[in-house]
Amino acid sequence: MTRPTDLKIQPKILLASDLAEGDVVFLGSEGWERDSSRAKIAYDDAEAAALDAKGKADVAANRVVDAYLVEVEVSEAGEPTPLHFRERFRAVGPSVRRDLGKQAWLQRSGDGR
Repeated sequence: MTRPTDLKIQPKILLASDLAEGDVVFLGSEGWERDSSRAKIAYDDAEAAALDAKGKADVAANRVVDAYLVEVEVSEAGEPTPLHFRERFRAVGPSVRRDLGKQAWLQRSGDGR
């Protein structure tokens, strides 16, 4: 969806923890993603409800755990950044061992954040 200019709600993404690996994942167009920049963004209540319903279904199917909607700010490039510190921190991954978790995965994939 293109980014509307007259938002009635704060944009949201859905995040959860991968049940098999424990990594934070984000619901994207193709399923659960480890890269927050690929997350589907809900710009209205109906889209947010659809994301939430998908999260609840995947929790019930034991694909993910603790799925919930997170308010985000969307950059001009269309990348979501969680507004709350806790979710921003979860999106980036562990801060102590940068050779583990998301940072290592992103570096191996060529992102290098």
